[in-house]
Amino acid sequence: MSARLPIFPLGTVLFPGLVLPLHIFEERYRTLVTHLVGQPEGTPREFGVVAIRSGWEVAPAGGTGPGSASVSVHEVGCTAEIRQVTELADGGFDLVTVGKRRFRIVDVDPDAAPYLTAEVEWLPEPDGPDEVAELLTPRVTAVFRQYLGLIRPEAAEITEQLPDDPTVLSHLVAATAALTIADRQRLLAVEGTAERLRAELRLLNREAALLRQVRAVPVPLAELAVPPSPN
Repeated sequence: MSARLPIFPLGTVLFPGLVLPLHIFEERYRTLVTHLVGQPEGTPREFGVVAIRSGWEVAPAGGTGPGSASVSVHEVGCTAEIRQVTELADGGFDLVTVGKRRFRIVDVDPDAAPYLTAEVEWLPEPDGPDEVAELLTPRVTAVFRQYLGLIRPEAAEITEQLPDDPTVLSHLVAATAALTIADRQRLLAVEGTAERLRAELRLLNREAALLRQVRAVPVPLAELAVPPSPN
């Protein structure tokens, strides 16, 4: 089953169930938000978030449409459902969105609207118990707790709130761990929860080993963090 979605390229990877705040200032995305907010009650107010492979989130000065910004995106993304909208005095918006469902881009149409749109196919999500994923969940939880403890000594309160659901846990780990865009993108594209959890075990062990080395370097971890996208 396919659908057509407005597409929002970003320098981040969105996962189902995760919150993504956005500050909307470009005219084309103001148009997108205005269109979505104006939909009839009960209509899903969602757009596709896709991570940028190369190029820029913001169109160059003087650009008037999606074709004015050279951007290449990954083919797997996640829809963002608008939960809260704050209109700003300058005409922009502050949004609170939540990741909804994964999709794969079939075809991008850069000229159908002021913003990119794409034909997408929905990726399947687990619809029942997965014995392997259930067995992997406590292992991933334990390693993730150790990892969080290396990043933040106060992580004890956070780890008490980790979900028991394997799929929810897999998305939380992928979005929270300090991974590269490429690592996160691979995790988003993984077909099943068990496969994603297995991949996360490997990545968490790798990151924990790196963090133990970084702790010997006299630079605060906060200074190594990548600033969030402004748009």
